[in-house]
Amino acid sequence: MKLAVDARNALGECILWCGRSGRLLWTDILGRELWAYAPASGLLRQWPMPARLACFALTEDPQRLLLGLEHGLAWFDWASGAVAPIMPVEAELGTTRLNDGRCDRQGRFVFGTLNEASPREAIGSFYRLGPDLQLEKLPLPPVAIANSICFSPGGDTMYYCDSLCGVICCCDYGRQPANPRVFTRLNAEAGEPDGSITDAAGYLWNAEWGAARVVRYAPDGSVERTLPLPVSQPTCPAFGGPDLDTLYVSSAATGLLAPEPQAGGVFAGTPGDVRGLPEPLFVLARTWR
Repeated sequence: MKLAVDARNALGECILWCGRSGRLLWTDILGRELWAYAPASGLLRQWPMPARLACFALTEDPQRLLLGLEHGLAWFDWASGAVAPIMPVEAELGTTRLNDGRCDRQGRFVFGTLNEASPREAIGSFYRLGPDLQLEKLPLPPVAIANSICFSPGGDTMYYCDSLCGVICCCDYGRQPANPRVFTRLNAEAGEPDGSITDAAGYLWNAEWGAARVVRYAPDGSVERTLPLPVSQPTCPAFGGPDLDTLYVSSAATGLLAPEPQAGGVFAGTPGDVRGLPEPLFVLARTWR
């Protein structure tokens, strides 16, 4: 993996590929910025956010993003840069903020929260936003740091984790999540599980915070391969490019104990014959089109 964008993000996250625009999108959560990079032209842009941007999703409207800001959901308009609030999330808890999020294969936005208080008690939850903008709390165990949200190619399995537990879980996914179970346990040297994606073959790729690597897990949870990185805090992988055959990884520079010149950058590599999946779009009800 080589440095593709010397972004120097404090906390680069939620990286994904927009096939419509040919751009790589991600957020610097602590920098309160949305980033976009077009590999074909080399154009790099940033947009300031009114609050920490934890996650986001492409929508059926190419001019609009669905944002997961620190304390609520909002729309972002590409043309004007305007941010329009939709609803708050967990305002009653006081110490949580949004964290990881991704659309499921049915076009609904699934996201989780983390507890910023110390000690980090598991009071966060997972949520799902539907096309009608109705928000439901998913019946999954509470978490301290929600992460690794992604879905199998067919959409019938959801993957997720509490980063502090060192375990990636999965569940049957339909009208409601069911049969939650352990997908894989990271070993003691693996750091913490951060962002994840699945590829076209149904394998899961996980960025392992603190371990300077991305790991590809087979559907049975076994390690299929490990890709080292020159930074210790990778945060999220994404497949991009016209053929979805380039693996991109965001990273973080915050909290390092020793200097890492490329920390906070975006890295890229081509892992052989592996292909990614198009990022699902959030489905907009007719009212919001």
